[in-house]
Amino acid sequence: MHNIYTKLVAGIERYFRLSGLENAVIGVSGGVDSALCLKLVVDALGPEKVTGLMMPEKGVSTEENLRHAKTLCEFLKVNSHVIYINQFLNDFMSLPWEPNELAQINTKARIRMVVLYNFANTKNALVIGTSNKTELALGYGTKYGDLGADLEIIGDLLKENVYKLAEHVGLPDEFLKKAPSAELYEGQTDEEEIGLSYKEMDSILKHLEKGLSKEEIIEKGINQNSVLKVFRLMELNRHKLVPPYIIPVN
Repeated sequence: MHNIYTKLVAGIERYFRLSGLENAVIGVSGGVDSALCLKLVVDALGPEKVTGLMMPEKGVSTEENLRHAKTLCEFLKVNSHVIYINQFLNDFMSLPWEPNELAQINTKARIRMVVLYNFANTKNALVIGTSNKTELALGYGTKYGDLGADLEIIGDLLKENVYKLAEHVGLPDEFLKKAPSAELYEGQTDEEEIGLSYKEMDSILKHLEKGLSKEEIIEKGINQNSVLKVFRLMELNRHKLVPPYIIPVN
């Protein structure tokens, strides 16, 4: 893991140097992905150039996650702010139509990204993304929400390697042992929402990286329904990871 750590820190330093910007802002949720990203960007840039924004939703986000996020920001000596997103969500309920459940869930992620970019524009900073390779491969995230960022630090790490690197850099057990959750609604966990464990998803994606087809992966003894689900999610969510289609006129 040390080699991966060194490459990521060097990559962050290089990206910021080429961009001509020095400051970074990151959403810190209390989960392992954002905690690892915060640690890596602090190691690369120094704590004085990093700001962590905690954007909980009262009634949905747990006090435990907020406490863990605050403690980590304090330990790493970064500037931080807590901004509850409820007030912004309430404004959307006064639209001429009543947003359905999916619209409300995605709006939460998009509000958080708007807040991050509001800070970034104000402070001349870059927004650090916290999506891992497993999430990006499956398109598990909100378009123009948590998938919006200037730099994805752990975008080439499967979830299992996120945990390994988090342990390597010394993140506390409270980040390593909790169930991953975007906290988009009360009691939500990533694995329950997707319907697969990260272990299953990573196993399938590793076979894909080796160039195996759907049929060949199933022949390896991987559950057929799990394989089909991963391929279906990749196809359904492909639009989230590419630029909007431009209709040609020439």
